[in-house]
Amino acid sequence: MLDAFNFADDLGPAKIIHVHEPAINLKAVLVVDNVAAGPALGGVRMAPDVTTEECCRLARAMTLKNAAAGLPHGGGKVVVLGDPNLPKPDKERLIRALACSLRNEQDYIFAPDMGTDEECMAWINDEIGRVVGLPAAIGGIPLDEIGATGWGLCQATEVAMPFINFKLEKARLVIQGFGAVGRHAARFLTAKQAILVGVSDSRGAVYCEDGLDVDELCKLKEAGEGVTSYPKGEKLDRDAIIDCDCDIWIPAARPDVVNENNVHRLKARLVVQGANIPLTYGAEQYLNNHGVLCVPDFIANAGGVICAAMEYQGARQGEVFEAIAEKVRYNTRLVLEEAQAKNIFPREAALDLALQRVKKAMAYKRWSIY
Repeated sequence: MLDAFNFADDLGPAKIIHVHEPAINLKAVLVVDNVAAGPALGGVRMAPDVTTEECCRLARAMTLKNAAAGLPHGGGKVVVLGDPNLPKPDKERLIRALACSLRNEQDYIFAPDMGTDEECMAWINDEIGRVVGLPAAIGGIPLDEIGATGWGLCQATEVAMPFINFKLEKARLVIQGFGAVGRHAARFLTAKQAILVGVSDSRGAVYCEDGLDVDELCKLKEAGEGVTSYPKGEKLDRDAIIDCDCDIWIPAARPDVVNENNVHRLKARLVVQGANIPLTYGAEQYLNNHGVLCVPDFIANAGGVICAAMEYQGARQGEVFEAIAEKVRYNTRLVLEEAQAKNIFPREAALDLALQRVKKAMAYKRWSIY
């Protein structure tokens, strides 16, 4: 088990709460990392192998993401140990019990994440409120349904292309993780004439130099099929997606999918991080040292949390896309220009941006040491 005191630094975490309800086999962890700017906003992730350490790292990523985006929220995360494909009654029982267990944690606002969706948020809303990413039928802005994170990734990619002296039109695109984030990123980028040549999900991968049909892939996923059911292209093991030759590579699934053991296999000019912490620090360093531009996760994938924060403040869905584009494009350009001017890695520039904003917010707090 992670020693929270060894993990802690000047930013947080403010609290780590373990939830255990043996009667229904609920095991979960809430990490509220930092609330200097406001209540922590972050998703509920459900997977069979999530850990407290991963939850702490994800919560910190949310602190940085919210700060970089200029949102009135700190960072937090919940991980639920379980199969996200449980029968609906069993999953609903777990999610409702989770909400009830955390009813009094006013410093945290629930949101959807990997393994949970708008329906899960509706169950939480029914129990305790204090949730975003609700279905449109009950007044929410369903960020996965509209593709808020994917829209932001499209903006970040478009801004980054001139920094590698390349055009988005006809650029070859590979997406690791064809879920809610990945499929919308594919849809928005191919609408700008990028060519999707490779994609993976939990069951496998498919690669086709001539391009893949995004609409057909989406229909397969909606029907419960994997991407390897696509009728054309070369079928591959899911981890082989890293070997696919491309110009743009977007990781949109789990943490640490690119690490020191496999980073040398990546064949891309630009990596735009759609997932949270998808690259280890060493892997990102390797890519930067080898001329591959990496747009950090908490800059590139902020579209979802921008949408969530706007919903929490009562904004309308029609206002969301413009705000995401404005914030993500500005921050991506700011970070890449700063990295270029100072000859530092983009992550260093992004961290400087986010940490300055977090520490400024902390300076206004009563017990601040800054």
